[in-house]
Amino acid sequence: MSEPVARRMYDLVEPIGLVPYFADESDEALLALGLRNVWDAYFAGRAAPLGRGVPAEVVHAIFYNFAPGEVARHLPRVWDLTTPEAALSARERGCVAGMRRILGALADDPGVARAGELLLKAATSAPVEGRPLYAALRALPVPQEPVARLWHAATLLREHRGDGHTVALVAEGIGGTEAHVLHALSADTPAKDFGRVWHLPAAQLDAVIDGMRARGLVGTDGWLTEAGRATKARVEALTDRLAEAPYNALTPAELAQLVADLEPISATFRKTFPM
Repeated sequence: MSEPVARRMYDLVEPIGLVPYFADESDEALLALGLRNVWDAYFAGRAAPLGRGVPAEVVHAIFYNFAPGEVARHLPRVWDLTTPEAALSARERGCVAGMRRILGALADDPGVARAGELLLKAATSAPVEGRPLYAALRALPVPQEPVARLWHAATLLREHRGDGHTVALVAEGIGGTEAHVLHALSADTPAKDFGRVWHLPAAQLDAVIDGMRARGLVGTDGWLTEAGRATKARVEALTDRLAEAPYNALTPAELAQLVADLEPISATFRKTFPM
């Protein structure tokens, strides 16, 4: 592979990891527990591995890129409506249903089971130190059903990479909301139009951008400077390096087989999800 292994695998694993956020079945299963809205479902499903007693401030620190106060609007109150155990079960059930709908006959192809086994081997091989959300997921039982197993492995790897991405952002001094601005501007999208921050009060978002401008990351034209683009490149490069460890557990032949099995699966999700 000419590109870093972790980058190639990110391209293949990320579409599966996005199932909880783009397949309606996941939200529907969580909302059936009595949750109030899709953001309740998001925080209940994603934070459930951390357990009931973790304060919103800790979840905010782990999730990293939400604006101040957003996590606290949902946690811990979602645990007055359901339990982490019920949320985990509903999320898995909904994700499997969504994957089966999208994959169709491919869901029962031997490549799905084979990919799940190899991906799980990688996903459970990395050290957990410094990876709080990955470590919490590693403590959960592993599903036996092949589609659920594939989704679980992809989720482990997505959160492993996410924990490392937070490390990379912290190392560059990029705050949570700044991370969204950096990502949006690097893709030539105005920050005010980016899906994760457009809802913020204009003054709040402007203050974030002004702070990045004062540090030389954003120019007077509102776009990334050369220093801003270099910062984004360093964040992505370090994220890739920190995401390599799981794939070291696979032999070259296993990695090649995994790539071959994941390609049609990921391509199917990419046709469905707005990536």
